[in-house]
Amino acid sequence: MARRIVLLPGDGIGPEIAAATVQVLGALAVDLEFDEHLFGGASIDACGVALSDETLAACRAADAVLLAAVGGPKWDSTDPAKPRPEQGLLGLRKALGLFANLRPVRPLPALYDASPLKRELIEQVDLLVVRELTGGIYFGAKTRTKDSASDACVYTRSEIERIARVAFSSARSRVTSVDKANVLETSRLWREVVRGVHASEFPDVELEHMLVDAAAMRLVATPRHFDVILTENMFGDILSDEAAMLTGSIGMLPSASLGDGGPGVFEPVHGSAPDIAGTGQANPLAMFLSAALMLRHGLALDTEAAAVESAVDRALADGLLTPDLGGRATTAEATSAVLQHL
Repeated sequence: MARRIVLLPGDGIGPEIAAATVQVLGALAVDLEFDEHLFGGASIDACGVALSDETLAACRAADAVLLAAVGGPKWDSTDPAKPRPEQGLLGLRKALGLFANLRPVRPLPALYDASPLKRELIEQVDLLVVRELTGGIYFGAKTRTKDSASDACVYTRSEIERIARVAFSSARSRVTSVDKANVLETSRLWREVVRGVHASEFPDVELEHMLVDAAAMRLVATPRHFDVILTENMFGDILSDEAAMLTGSIGMLPSASLGDGGPGVFEPVHGSAPDIAGTGQANPLAMFLSAALMLRHGLALDTEAAAVESAVDRALADGLLTPDLGGRATTAEATSAVLQHL
């Protein structure tokens, strides 16, 4: 029986890397059925909203959702009444209950010299950012007047407990819980609840607490220190993009957004790169790796996931470099190189 995948190409380079990923997935010996829908800015242009009821219904009924990229200057606005592509992302995460965002960061030997950090700093880095995805300041009540604005940051005990369990379950040896407990009341609750989950359920995993500013510095200074980074929504958004640069390019980082049993959403961390859309220069590798996360976490196809990841690794080892990695390979050439190793 075919697994049903809702494909959301989105905006900018999204349609290009989505099409390349369908090619790669089509080379696997697994029956996948793709159902493509408008999302983000493309949906705003066609439907007036970033996430239509039709698209959301299709996502709810799917086995997994594969998303490329959203956004662009065309839809940027400071008017709170105007729809924004990012509202589609927030709405989809909330509607599907996707509270856990997993962002693995593993610089590959072939790309060590593409990283802005020295090789000796990033060798053997293999960390996972576990970001809470449906609470915090992004989803809190918002106010706006002519001269002031506010965004409420709210977390509940149950929200913190469930994301902490994901982090501890994913750890090999240590969880670093990142907060701002010296200033924020939400962070003080966060730290208290994480301690409780650790003591009662995961005492064999080492737990350390780190303030977000210290964590940001340590990610650059000694990234090998980290195994699993557990943090709230906004801090996770920022730290995971910082961690992405350890790999040499944000174009290399995949992500998985998971909930309790329903379809997950799998997407590259990078944006829509409208400046290179249509030029054939987009790096599709993070999208391929996001598809591998979909195979593993969304469809329980571990062998196929490993095959895609291995093909990407070997293509890079053979010298594949897209423009963001300092090379000249086009989207089509990168796709062909991965397919040759699949």
